[in-house]
Amino acid sequence: MKRAYLIAAAALASALAVTAHADTLAKVAADGKVVFAYRESSVPFSYLAGPGKPIGFAVDITSAVLAEIKKQTGKTDLEVGWQAVTSANRIPLLVNGTIDLECGSTTNNSARGKDVAFAINHFYTGTRLLVKKSAGIKDWADLKGKKVAITTGTTNMQVARRYSEEKGLGLDIIATKDHADAALLVETGRADAFAMDDILLYGLKANAKDAAALDVVGEALQVEPYGCMLRKDDPKFKALVDGVITGMMKSGEFTKLYDKWFLKPIPPRNQAIGLPMSKELQDNIRQPSDKPAT
Repeated sequence: MKRAYLIAAAALASALAVTAHADTLAKVAADGKVVFAYRESSVPFSYLAGPGKPIGFAVDITSAVLAEIKKQTGKTDLEVGWQAVTSANRIPLLVNGTIDLECGSTTNNSARGKDVAFAINHFYTGTRLLVKKSAGIKDWADLKGKKVAITTGTTNMQVARRYSEEKGLGLDIIATKDHADAALLVETGRADAFAMDDILLYGLKANAKDAAALDVVGEALQVEPYGCMLRKDDPKFKALVDGVITGMMKSGEFTKLYDKWFLKPIPPRNQAIGLPMSKELQDNIRQPSDKPAT
């Protein structure tokens, strides 16, 4: 009984320490290790180029953050861990201390801001549709009563459900584990569309086996910003991450990184997404902001 009590007390103390979010930099320095999150199929932000090899726009931002962490902690030999996350588990794994930073394709909104903090916004996107060209679907109205795949744990699920109710579309929503699973449902004809952030749809299309057979269509529902997630109430670490991203924006490195991942051919199929920088992102480079979507 005493041993069980001690174990429970230790677990509670550990949870409280993480919840307090006193100082991620101090935690990293003490552990000699930092753990970053990555996504397996959020092209071109964070995805796998091979087993255990995450690459992408957000992964490059993470690497820049790592360099600054080493500089500020004086730990040049930090052990770096990479943890795969999904839309459903990314916030819990950050809050409980399993990961220290998540840079991917996560929408910065006020609801999530109750549990986590966000760095400077690094992208803006809206919910659109990935479809087969042969399906003849051009907009949301063409999906009335049809099957629409959406990744579990995303804001797109809420946006699409609300839109379906408002317009009386009666969408038959299929929840999937990740973006690749949803895209596969469309490619194999088991779903009529995949509703997701348009940039992720462009990325999946560019890397599909038959990219010419797919199209990104429909009105963009609710333009939202992406931001790197970190634990709440940790001003030192937020200042570090914000400083890195703002510095990249001011130096021109951010624009070079954007060109690399959005305008030039990218792995694994060496296809270019071909998406010019949006006005919202251009404005955010001139005046960096971490303002959330409502």
